[in-house]
Amino acid sequence: MAKVTVNGKVIAESNKTIVVENNHYFPPDSVDKTLFSPSKTSTVCPWKGTAAYYDADVEGKKIQDIAWYYPDPKEKATNIKNYVAFYKNKVQIVT
Repeated sequence: MAKVTVNGKVIAESNKTIVVENNHYFPPDSVDKTLFSPSKTSTVCPWKGTAAYYDADVEGKKIQDIAWYYPDPKEKATNIKNYVAFYKNKVQIVT
C-alpha cells in the first residue's frame, strides 16, 4: 500500500501503484481529485510524452504543481495513462 499525505491529510492511497523512474504513479480513482485543479505547467519526457500538472488546495494551503500525469502518453508508457505521480519535496509518500 502506498499513501500520499500533506500535513497528515491523505490525498492518494492505493496498493496498485506503478513505479517508473522511482516515482509511484497512482491510479486516477485513488487520488482525491476534489483537492486538485489543472496547472498551466507541462513538460515533455522523450519516452513518456507530454505531462500535464495539477495544483492542489489542501486545508487552505495552495501547492503549485504538486503532481503530474500523462493524458496521452507515448506507446511505451501507455500503462501509466492518467496515473498521477507526486513531487516528493511537496508531499509525504509512505510505501
